Amino acid sequence: MAGFILRRLLWAIPTLWVVLTIVFFMMRSIGGDPFRHGPLLGLSNAGWVKYGDPQPPAIRRNQREKYGLDLPWYQQYGNYLKGVVTLDLGPSLSFRYMRVTDIIREMAPRSFELVLLAFAWAILVGIPVGILAALRPGSAFDYAVRVLTGLGMSLPSFLVATLLIYYVSVKLALLPTSGWDDGWQNKVLPTLTLSLVPMAYFARLLRGTLLETLESDYVRMARAKGLSRRRIVGVHALKNSLLPMITVAGPMFGAMVTGSFIIENIFAIPGISKYFVASVIARDYMVVMGVTIVLAVLIICLNLLVDIAHHMLDPRLREA
Repeated sequence: MAGFILRRLLWAIPTLWVVLTIVFFMMRSIGGDPFRHGPLLGLSNAGWVKYGDPQPPAIRRNQREKYGLDLPWYQQYGNYLKGVVTLDLGPSLSFRYMRVTDIIREMAPRSFELVLLAFAWAILVGIPVGILAALRPGSAFDYAVRVLTGLGMSLPSFLVATLLIYYVSVKLALLPTSGWDDGWQNKVLPTLTLSLVPMAYFARLLRGTLLETLESDYVRMARAKGLSRRRIVGVHALKNSLLPMITVAGPMFGAMVTGSFIIENIFAIPGISKYFVASVIARDYMVVMGVTIVLAVLIICLNLLVDIAHHMLDPRLREA
């Protein structure tokens, strides 16, 4: 097991390098200047008006020299690789007097809390629902689960969020429409909205795999031995049925992280998405690459945990 973990960690190094390289060249290929200051057009009550003070070219040149953007691309690339290796993600180019690590340290905990709570919703609801549907195939409950999970996987999150805000918050006045730090009430609607797709997917996947496992030969043998239904399902069938769900848990969590950007904007959650989107628009290379690297590390760690769980649950992998 130790050798397996070490090999996975060594593979993470070239993976991070590929991610960093792709984002580095993509951000520079879209053009733009992180130090442009206007005059810009903005919409006001009086119509479209100009705002912002024109910036002298000398100041822009000084800023580019200060942050090393006047250097050739290969020198910028090398300097950034050196910063990543030394855990220095550099300063933000658009948010003055802020470093990328400070932005991530301040804003990322809310985003990760949102995803973790939504993932908990998906696990705590999706797994029991999938098990009950598999144990009662063809029943009204099974039919309702198939219909609801189909809707949960097909409806876009922004539509679900809008409907929940309108009916639960506006019409019934049960929960607040926005915010995050004011109490648990603010967290119910965003986490529920983000959890619907993985919840429906986990329930449907577990239902299908458990139905297939219950018809396998070793389960029939367990029935012939006179084992109780609870022992057959809990000890023999469920353990193997969870393997496909564990496989998709890592990629699903990564998809929830990116999907949380939409939820944060709809529910006005002060998370990392606000800075990430603003940085893409402002061509703030440092923030975009810093957030991307953090997300890549998170997904790599999740995939490592998934592989470890597979080795623990599947004896065939341990023997290999």
